[in-house]
Amino acid sequence: MIVLGSNSEIAQAFVEKVIGEGERFPVIYLLTSNPEITQKFVKHLDVKYLQHAEIVNLNIEKDIDYGKLDYISSNLLFCATGFLGEDSETGLYNNKNTEKIININYAKLVPVLNYFSQKMEAKRTGTLIVLSSVAGERGRQSNFIYGSAKAAITAYLSGLRNYLFTKKVHVLTVKPGFMSTKMTEGLPLNPKLTASPKQAADCIYKAYKSKKDVAYVLPIWFIIMTIIRNIPEFIFKKLKL
Repeated sequence: MIVLGSNSEIAQAFVEKVIGEGERFPVIYLLTSNPEITQKFVKHLDVKYLQHAEIVNLNIEKDIDYGKLDYISSNLLFCATGFLGEDSETGLYNNKNTEKIININYAKLVPVLNYFSQKMEAKRTGTLIVLSSVAGERGRQSNFIYGSAKAAITAYLSGLRNYLFTKKVHVLTVKPGFMSTKMTEGLPLNPKLTASPKQAADCIYKAYKSKKDVAYVLPIWFIIMTIIRNIPEFIFKKLKL
């Protein structure tokens, strides 16, 4: 198993869910730009599940030597790479903030996903599970820089799924709504619309096993975003969403 963004609570909860359901892997490759933090999870997997995991230092914002990743291969990839950034007025006009949001959520991430999807295509088997966001379904003033990057990754995954379908590779796009994680810590989230990492892992696992194309972590978000997508623009632009 390959995990991108392996310090994500959702990623770690999914890994534990898969192992808890009885699946085992020769090795779980935990790709991260913060290996010191990931080490704790490696020990946890070893002690609790006797599952071997290996840390791979990978910073997608920097140039990647793909030759050093050639030994990494798996039929299951889980990607939780993401960066919320700052979408306030201060952050909006901060080019470094904007570039980081776009690079981590889309521009620098796509080549990495392409690299591993090509390996699955060659073997004609595999599943890629990638976290996008409901934020990508319509640009809203509260987070449209982040939302634009998520819209881009959603479109990429849709095209990749279409391309890989005849190659027997499954692509699952996950659209979490509000999540109770370190990335959203301190934000005023509605508890009825907010899922825990464990809830997300359970939902994603079911979608993975049933070969779904798109999964919303909480079903309510499908309804909410359907409404938001269909509000006429002349009304929508006046709303504070």
